Amino acid sequence: MKAIVYSTRRNEKEFLIRANDGKHELTWEIGPLNVETAVLAAGHQSVIVFTNDEVSCSVLSKLADLGVMYIMTRSAGTDHIDFKAALKFHIDVKNVPDYSPYAVSEFALAITLALSRRLLEGNQNAKVYDFSLDKLTGFNLYGKTVGIIGLGHIGKATAKLFNGFGCKVLGYDINTVKVDPSINFVNLNELLKNSDIISLHIPLNDATFHIINSKVLEQMKPGTMLINTARGALVNTKDVLFALDSGHLAYYGADVYEFERGLFFEDHEGDQFRDALLSRLMEHRNVLLTPHQAFLTVEALSGIASQLIQGLNEWELKPKQVLV
Repeated sequence: MKAIVYSTRRNEKEFLIRANDGKHELTWEIGPLNVETAVLAAGHQSVIVFTNDEVSCSVLSKLADLGVMYIMTRSAGTDHIDFKAALKFHIDVKNVPDYSPYAVSEFALAITLALSRRLLEGNQNAKVYDFSLDKLTGFNLYGKTVGIIGLGHIGKATAKLFNGFGCKVLGYDINTVKVDPSINFVNLNELLKNSDIISLHIPLNDATFHIINSKVLEQMKPGTMLINTARGALVNTKDVLFALDSGHLAYYGADVYEFERGLFFEDHEGDQFRDALLSRLMEHRNVLLTPHQAFLTVEALSGIASQLIQGLNEWELKPKQVLV
């Protein structure tokens, strides 16, 4: 099968080549998929995308006209894909639902530890030979209450890690989940009211868009730490900024940003103009922001590549199964 890979990064290409092992003809495109670059998919049956690619109705229409039948995203999240349009244009879509939950859960824990113990500030001070301990007082995780919103593979893995640190874990999920004795299942209001740390592990959809907003933030107890390694638009960034400015929200750690498309995954150091909201957010000493790298481990990249090639294998066999 001929497949074009959009938004190709050097650190993932080797894993895809190794997993493919010459089975499929892969075309590498550094730039993202959008209305202008869709034409590059001509002659390919499959398109492989990432979260920063545009898989809108207009793009899907162009891909369908070019003969594209399959789209696979190398991510668990699918909020960048218009599924109604894909169905309309008879394009089959797959994601990578379970590649390495501990890659993201360990990153969420790492952000929590970095904020709780002021690691970045201490490191920055040490680099200029400031070894004073002023303003570096942190807090123990042991004994704290951690609220996990979203109890899929990543949410449950995160709960296990916090359990290991001696935390009491509260869990909330809109779906019925298997009972886990290490998680105290509660409603959302109870989780917000009682948690010292809240970590988001839910997909982005119409129901979860801006699930963290001014009203929800007000329900959190003063001094709460909020961690988001899921999707940027789960959080109303302006409301979070206001809560940080007022001091009600004490810490914010995020690997995602509400307006990251066209910004993350690229070097913008030399840009003359910068995102004003993002810049204001990062001015806070109790904010830690990373560029959507939580998934970026050898194990996760290997798992993603393996599942992508398996998906292409299944699609390649599909016409033969129909003929039988």
